[in-house]
Amino acid sequence: MTMRNGRTVRDLRRENRTAVLQRLYFDGPLSRFSLGPATGLSSGSVSNVVAELVAEGLVEEAGSVDSAGGRPRTLLRITPGSGCMIGVDVGETRVRIELFDLALTELARTERPLAVERPNPHDRYEVGVVVDHVRAGIAEVLRTAGVPAERLLGVGVGVPGIVARTAEEGAVVHGQTIGWDAVPLERLLRENVDLPASVPYWIDNGAKTLGQAEMWFGAGRGARSAVVVLFGSGVGACVVTDPMGPGRALEWGHLTVRVRGRRCRCGARGCLEAYAGAEALLERWREAGGRPPAGADEETALTAMLAAAYPAGTETGPDATAVAVLEETAEYLGAGFADLINLFQPERILVGGWAGLQLGARFLETVKGYAAEYALRYPAARVGIAMGTLGPDAVTVGAAILPLADFFARGGRRAEAEPAEEQPAWASTVRERAAH
Repeated sequence: MTMRNGRTVRDLRRENRTAVLQRLYFDGPLSRFSLGPATGLSSGSVSNVVAELVAEGLVEEAGSVDSAGGRPRTLLRITPGSGCMIGVDVGETRVRIELFDLALTELARTERPLAVERPNPHDRYEVGVVVDHVRAGIAEVLRTAGVPAERLLGVGVGVPGIVARTAEEGAVVHGQTIGWDAVPLERLLRENVDLPASVPYWIDNGAKTLGQAEMWFGAGRGARSAVVVLFGSGVGACVVTDPMGPGRALEWGHLTVRVRGRRCRCGARGCLEAYAGAEALLERWREAGGRPPAGADEETALTAMLAAAYPAGTETGPDATAVAVLEETAEYLGAGFADLINLFQPERILVGGWAGLQLGARFLETVKGYAAEYALRYPAARVGIAMGTLGPDAVTVGAAILPLADFFARGGRRAEAEPAEEQPAWASTVRERAAH
């Protein structure tokens, strides 16, 4: 049956299921009585949808609550074990793979280090090596948790760079800073990872998956708009204008902050990343006479730099070189934040990524001061700048949200289980005219 606006009865049923699932997911456990005003659905629609979801095992009872003058009301929640998702973070120093249940409780994890000691940084991202890490990691987490692959709702992958999509290859990654030129990552994963063909892959920019996680479960909850920035070896960001939407990845790290400045790893000069990314930050310290630990990875070296600049004891004073480089970096970051404030006027700016978590604890207040100095007064006075709250796992959590969000949008049905769409009446007319 088709309605006047072209939507079918199946569309309406799917939307009702989506509304109930989302409210139970974010606000549950809830009673049937509470779901009505929470979703805007009638009591009859709520009862019908809940009956379907309970019968399918997606929703279960979770105790009861007293009602005013009546029988106790049964509480409902999403059934955690009714589905699983895998989140993958292709990071700067490792590939992290995590398996989650439907409540995003971690069931298993593994990490595969990348060869950071190679002379050419691009070599550590050799496509075949990364694909092998993902393949082996997915097999390991499924085996560790004892979860059959058929229970997967999908695999989400966060990657550096720009992700485009083609009909032939699926997700294609343009990662200029890591030497990936139109890498058909989705096709490569489908060809090499031992999963059923029905399991979908969702591949997107790592800063975007970080933003998704912080908006759903972290410091972004309740904000109407936000920019979530990711500091690692490089610098990225995601702007979100719809709290439930996926956001939009920004190549913020390649904003020019100094004309004819330092050479960035993307090949251009004067990018923010050439001053604020951890790789460049450590290189600047080394050039100024600092001594990062020999053979250490970037996370260990950055920890050593911060320890040198802000020693815990009193026996040795702070390393003046490290302090100077960090203070200059804070000003560059403040100017970069000011650009985000002026361009997007967000309600919040949130800082994440492994380097962001280390740096932010030390000089976020200094960065805020420079941001206020460089930004327009009106939007600067209305933005809150804070640390993200999900820690180093935020990218994998956000990657796992990608298949979960699609599952909810389908009303809690897997892509391959979706029945054939009912066509609105005008569609057959269009086909008939096209045939003639």
